[in-house]
Amino acid sequence: MSSDALPGEAGPCPTGGFADRALVTGGAGFLGVNLVRYLLARGWRVTTLDRAPFDYPDCREAIREVRGDIRDSKTVRLAADGCNAVVHAAAALPLYPPEEIRTTDVDGTRIVLETAKALGIPRVVVISSTAVYGIPDHHPLLEDDPLQGVGPYGRAKVEAEKVAQSFRARGLCVPILRPKTFVGPERLGVFAMLYEWAYEGRHFPVLGRGNNPYQLLDVEDLCEAILLCLQGPADPVNDTFNIGAAVFGSLKEDFQAVLDRAGHGRRVICLPEKPAVLALRLLSALRLSPLYPWVYATAARESYVSIEKARRRLGFTPRFSNRDALIRNYEWYVAHRDRFANRTGISHRAPWRQGALALIKRFF
Repeated sequence: MSSDALPGEAGPCPTGGFADRALVTGGAGFLGVNLVRYLLARGWRVTTLDRAPFDYPDCREAIREVRGDIRDSKTVRLAADGCNAVVHAAAALPLYPPEEIRTTDVDGTRIVLETAKALGIPRVVVISSTAVYGIPDHHPLLEDDPLQGVGPYGRAKVEAEKVAQSFRARGLCVPILRPKTFVGPERLGVFAMLYEWAYEGRHFPVLGRGNNPYQLLDVEDLCEAILLCLQGPADPVNDTFNIGAAVFGSLKEDFQAVLDRAGHGRRVICLPEKPAVLALRLLSALRLSPLYPWVYATAARESYVSIEKARRRLGFTPRFSNRDALIRNYEWYVAHRDRFANRTGISHRAPWRQGALALIKRFF
């Protein structure tokens, strides 16, 4: 793409063609559907690859859907055929079994990149995570800080990045994005707890004093960063970038904004950190809580990354603050809660089973 191309306009690939057909792996997931809508609105043609069905009627007829697993090279090749860019967003999330996380997030990434290389697809945007930084001892986090993934998911994301970097060395353009936890329409998972408790008129707990700065990200801003990586000149985008909100407060402040929007006069309740973490660790070990170690180990700590590199090299300018993103997500939850009543799962599209926390909420 020429340096004066506008965001949202399809620009030329390094091969000289136009990057206007993208394969989105994990296309039926939370990020996937938001990205599909975002690209379609900007004139892109989209193929999705996912084990789950693409069941969004608003754009189902506008895409080519391939059902299957990214760990199957024939399926990936079928999905990628005819595409000239890939966004690799498929992943096994932290509640999946450790071996499935490893094979999906590491081996699956290798297969996607090998397929792109074999088909001559010049650019693959890989969606990683700030979980690769583990539990850091300083902030803001920079892209060249040490990687110390916590748990099977964090470690698998570190390994997947190493795979991606090896394909850069082989001449593929592989932008790697490390987004903060992102929310927005269609996002449930652990955030469904906050929205459910707010909707029901309950107080909501946070660990510690709750005044630790904690950065989130709106999914639409992540989609914009992905588009910039798809369309930008190869040299500046072929790198690794933190992606997060530019405006954020503490968990106490930003969660309170959701409780205020719910309109019941409820408040964020601060819990003593050490006893609460011990209790959550025990419940996690007994499989009575959906909160995995990285969540409760970082919730009472500062957590934010520098996005200056993405600003400078990609032209990334996030539109939504933490509060904007959370309230936008809450309003979507309220409007659609009848769709997922009494349904739980382990993806971001379904509420996570609260286990013992569903009993504890009665005291709030």
